[in-house]
Amino acid sequence: MTEVAIHPSVRTGHIGLNVTDLDRSRAFYQRVLGFELVSEGTEGAHRFAFLGRDGQPLVTLWQQSEGVFATGAPGLHHLSFQVDGVAEVREIERVLRELGAEFAYEGVVPHREGADSGGVFFTDPDGIRLEVFTPRGVHAHDAAAPNGSAPTCGFF
Repeated sequence: MTEVAIHPSVRTGHIGLNVTDLDRSRAFYQRVLGFELVSEGTEGAHRFAFLGRDGQPLVTLWQQSEGVFATGAPGLHHLSFQVDGVAEVREIERVLRELGAEFAYEGVVPHREGADSGGVFFTDPDGIRLEVFTPRGVHAHDAAAPNGSAPTCGFF
């Protein structure tokens, strides 16, 4: 087996998602996560939106699919977004409830039993599984971990 060189500068760039309705998805991600519109193409069959912060795309939306996200198929499991604290997670949860989002669990839950990290687990308008979490402060709220010692984010 050939050794592969490690490149410490490699990191996630942007995440591309296929969506069924660009306008609906763009509004959802902008409202829930506060992303700005970096660039878009809305003419003809090639509709897309690059969303992010400070001019840098984080999520790209491509209107080129039909149906609902297939959670049982190989590929993307979920996307996770980190915020600084429980208050921010709760604010995002409030917005999601206003929008009628579907949640995997009730409220803010820890990543596993006894963990201080945790968040909310939900789906976007196309059924793509998402997580907004904070690395600390969840254990103080004494929420039960939905999956015991197994990672909450892995089994929803």
